[in-house]
Amino acid sequence: MRDFLAVYCKGFSMGAADVVPGVSGGTIALIVGIYDRLIRAITAVDPRAFRPALRPHDPEARARLRTELERMEIPFLLSLGLGVGTAIVLLSSLMHEAATTYPVATYGFFFGLIAASAVVLYGEIDRWTVGRVAISIGAIALAFVVSGTTAGNVPHGLPIILVAGAVAICAMILPGVSGAFFLLILGQYEYMTGTLSGFIDALLDLLDGGALAPVLETGTVVVVFGVGAVVGLFTMAHAVGYALEHYRAATLAALVSLMVGALRLPAERVLSNLGETSLGTPGIAVAMAFVGAGAVLLVDWYTDDLEY
Repeated sequence: MRDFLAVYCKGFSMGAADVVPGVSGGTIALIVGIYDRLIRAITAVDPRAFRPALRPHDPEARARLRTELERMEIPFLLSLGLGVGTAIVLLSSLMHEAATTYPVATYGFFFGLIAASAVVLYGEIDRWTVGRVAISIGAIALAFVVSGTTAGNVPHGLPIILVAGAVAICAMILPGVSGAFFLLILGQYEYMTGTLSGFIDALLDLLDGGALAPVLETGTVVVVFGVGAVVGLFTMAHAVGYALEHYRAATLAALVSLMVGALRLPAERVLSNLGETSLGTPGIAVAMAFVGAGAVLLVDWYTDDLEY
């Protein structure tokens, strides 16, 4: 139980980070000392190892299943995932409220987080070649165009939510890049935090005698996002991990440049909401940007001697 609680708390820290664009759950995993174990556990999962579960009446099959579960560190992944999920559930409502009620301060904060993360990660690239510069320019242009599109009315169909879940989960293996950032660039951040908050409220209302329809409506979106995350964890995450292992500098150049191009979105959100509230002033936006940047630089200083 002590080990479970320790891993659960580390997962909670990772989930809390991934709710905020610009703060990476992967970085938190690095800080709390479970990054390598997490990567090994994810890559060790093999669906074929669950075959003994089809014969629960066979003592030998049960023993083999138990051995396989321990080898793949399934208890570790479950306790970590539970912690991540708890943090996301508890904090999504808070972040949704902040983004919708105080957009200038919130998106100013996001701008600082993302910009400072980009500066820090660019420093990880030891040598710039023509190819890496070209990749960076292309990634910046792509993110700039995409974030401009998603700044308007973006569809929230289930196929898009599925893809968003698959892409966002990749942040678990990317120190410096957050899942919330990917949701932001895809135009799904406010929608997903609001939907998850609505799902929790609908569940509580149902327990108090409320209607089932809101639970099914919001729950469908949450489940589809979760399915996308599971699929992404064992497909896209492997691909990104392979790219980082074999083409680290080029992959980092592309990922960080996506962050730079995507700065268009929080900047436009700030500009379009100036004067809407008492906190909607340019000074507040700039101050919060410095707060966000300072938070990232503090984490970078703390993890400067850690390797991944």
